[in-house]
Amino acid sequence: MRRAAVVIATGAFLLSGGAVYGSAQAQEAQAQPAQAQETPSANGPAVQAATLREAAAAQGRFVGTAIADGKLSNTTYTNIARTEFDSVTAENVMKWDTLEPSRNSFNYAPGDRLVNFAQANDQQIYGHTLVWHSQLPSWVTNGGFNATELNSVMTNHITNVVTHYRDSIEYWDVVNEVFNEDGTLRGSVFQNTIGQGYIANAFRAARAADPDAKLCINDYNVEGTNAKSNGLYNLVSSLLNQGVPIDCVGLQSHFILDQIPSTLQANMQRFANLGLEVNITELDIRMTLPADSAKLSRQATQYASVVGTCLAVANCGGITVWGFGDVDSWIPGVFDGQGAACLYDNNYAPKPAYNAMLTAFGGEPGGEDPGDPGEPPVTGCVANYQVTSRWNAGSVVNVSVTTAQAVTGWAVTFNLPSGESVTNSWNTALSQSGAAVTARNASYNGSVGAGGSFSFGFQTNSGAVYSAPVLTLNGTVCTAS
Repeated sequence: MRRAAVVIATGAFLLSGGAVYGSAQAQEAQAQPAQAQETPSANGPAVQAATLREAAAAQGRFVGTAIADGKLSNTTYTNIARTEFDSVTAENVMKWDTLEPSRNSFNYAPGDRLVNFAQANDQQIYGHTLVWHSQLPSWVTNGGFNATELNSVMTNHITNVVTHYRDSIEYWDVVNEVFNEDGTLRGSVFQNTIGQGYIANAFRAARAADPDAKLCINDYNVEGTNAKSNGLYNLVSSLLNQGVPIDCVGLQSHFILDQIPSTLQANMQRFANLGLEVNITELDIRMTLPADSAKLSRQATQYASVVGTCLAVANCGGITVWGFGDVDSWIPGVFDGQGAACLYDNNYAPKPAYNAMLTAFGGEPGGEDPGDPGEPPVTGCVANYQVTSRWNAGSVVNVSVTTAQAVTGWAVTFNLPSGESVTNSWNTALSQSGAAVTARNASYNGSVGAGGSFSFGFQTNSGAVYSAPVLTLNGTVCTAS
């Protein structure tokens, strides 16, 4: 069943509401985000949202992420995906080469996995994408179809896919990346064979298959006012004048650190003025590696600025990040020497950008438990690292951590002495790279209440004596007990 997607926002009636490459120019001060609506408690003061999805919902917006099908068996990944986001976009499994690898032979199993995941976690689904020049099977690109035949092939694909997911998917990127940088239409098998009319035909076919889904056009490098976004604006205006059923515009927003366009808000607003919903669909902010504290701080400020811009445009339905962990990001594989673009690091620990984005939506880390209003709030964590036994060729270590704020998924990091290797562990999913160790929650112990504790243990290959290392919990340095 389709998740309800109409929400009421402060001062406006909004329609709530991810493709792949982009960049931008220089960011200036954006509008300040509106204050979050706090949830009143019958027994105490208002409680601020402590997850992205709660905070965004309080503002009448959605917050989403692209989901990699191969990660759905990773409990650390899925715990974050289900807890922090209320909208999901298939990274690849709803593209043509996966869904219809050979003519009239449809492979829905991977896409159905995403739908099942989303429905189990009360998340909306952003379908991506029906018609794109890339990731097409060879039978489409090299089929030698004439205009009538290719239009029939395209219509058949759209009709079958949208009908299969009817009543499950709230949004469809109907056409994706149709423009060149100069604002002219990109040459593709569809453009070259059918002509510009394929775009309108695609929208009409999608509407016929699902009258209720929101139908979107999506592109990159159209975030600011430039030749490409002008081309998009003119096309959308023309489609609307022709009565073509188009509901929303997606701005991918694959930004570069310190190069977010100063005209982002004005550009979003002009599309909104056409009566369209406008969404940030694939947000990440990449930087030249290695990352450092100064770059991460600026990145955090710029993530918050994008949120502030969305909140300042009444018809901005929401923001989708293109994956949430640096370890899964597409950036390093495409842009040499670039990366660290996401909200979480390689160990799925939240970065400053996460807290900045949450705060910009009006939330507060740990805010779901206000504690005793008569006492000052407690913050941080306390860790106890104890070698419980030691012999010539090994040792056993027990770690316990008490967290001031509730967590749903934890990652504890620390360094072992050079040459000390973990040989076994329990109550954790533990990995080691050189001296660095990351211990993540198991499937059964990831949720810990405010003031609660968790523990795990491991065995090493050395009985050497050393001082207890400094431990961090989800990026926060813990006090040693």
